[in-house]
Amino acid sequence: MNKFKFALVVAALAAPLTLSLGASAADSPFSGLVGAWAGSGSVRLANGKSERLKCKGYYNAKDASGLGMAINCGSTAFKINMRAKLTNSGGQIAGTWEEREFNQVGELSGKATASGFSLKFSGAISGTISVTMSGSSQSVSISTGGPGFTGVSLQFAKND
Repeated sequence: MNKFKFALVVAALAAPLTLSLGASAADSPFSGLVGAWAGSGSVRLANGKSERLKCKGYYNAKDASGLGMAINCGSTAFKINMRAKLTNSGGQIAGTWEEREFNQVGELSGKATASGFSLKFSGAISGTISVTMSGSSQSVSISTGGPGFTGVSLQFAKND
């Protein structure tokens, strides 16, 4: 797998993780996320170009503090098949992720806030994620020093 594809896979993996954490800090950050989500956005490549992404996410509550998720993304170049298990403890988020198309794994940690959250992700590459919530929509921004790209911007909405 070339560096660009790997970098895009990690970015796409990290972005959906952020989708699962955007509820208010007063409740579980996972409340309101169960169900199906859809979104689109773009990845900013290191060479200055960008590529469009389309994603679908499916979220299942494990209990008041846990969430399981599955994210499937596609572009003209490849597919992404990601799974994650997340937990919340007093507004502190921790979890693991795996990407099945390219056999990659990693960890994430961060903090929920009233309007979103901030996360760090690790694995073959590392970076940061910020999420801002507005009703049933989410804006996701990812920055990384990974090979081939500099960031990802996505907009997601809950499917009714």
